[in-house]
Amino acid sequence: MPIIHFEINKYMARKMVNTEDDFNAAMYRIGELMAKGSENVSKSELAEIRELALLAQAFEQKKYVIEPPRTFAGIIEMKMYELKLKQTDLARKLHVSDTKLSLIMNGKQRPDIDFLKSVHHEINIDANLLLEVI
Repeated sequence: MPIIHFEINKYMARKMVNTEDDFNAAMYRIGELMAKGSENVSKSELAEIRELALLAQAFEQKKYVIEPPRTFAGIIEMKMYELKLKQTDLARKLHVSDTKLSLIMNGKQRPDIDFLKSVHHEINIDANLLLEVI
């Protein structure tokens, strides 16, 4: 990839990364600057890295939108991922058997009020959200 030099100036502060090519060029330049090592980067280059990283992040957030889960099981699975819990760990935390949690997660058993309360209190999922998807 050719060396593309971005300079931080008033124009750059308003510039957006709008295309994959812009994004790739920004990431290439960030890599190029970071390869110098933290001891060898000037203050202006550090500002350039920061600016390019923010522009790249904004592009990623526009381009790669992740839809929130819309099912009860999806919401629970997302929370399990956030908390780095396995299903067995979650069952223990919710004070239910592995079997009961498995049945609920697979849609073979409807969650009861006690289970929903436990989900709300133990893993902090909004009760209104839980009720909307059931």
